[in-house]
Amino acid sequence: MQYESILIEPVLSEKTNAMREQGQYVFRVDPRANKTQVKEAVRRLFDVHPVSCSIVNVKGKPKRLRNRAGYTSDWKKAIVRLAKGETIKVFEGA
Repeated sequence: MQYESILIEPVLSEKTNAMREQGQYVFRVDPRANKTQVKEAVRRLFDVHPVSCSIVNVKGKPKRLRNRAGYTSDWKKAIVRLAKGETIKVFEGA
């Protein structure tokens, strides 16, 4: 699996913005990726040193559309903690 295809997109919310101040970054990742692959992808793509990685499988939420019940898709979330003092410049607006 290539490093560009492991990280799908960053997760941007109020909670993840607060986590970013503590050196933790949240990404939506490929469902087949594991912790070591995510850490290596972050290290290579952003030139930082990840300390740890937590993986969470997020279940889809129930939704309705015109009286039809359904669910949004399940997805995988990775929370990556960086070494102290390091940041990812893309998130900082640089």
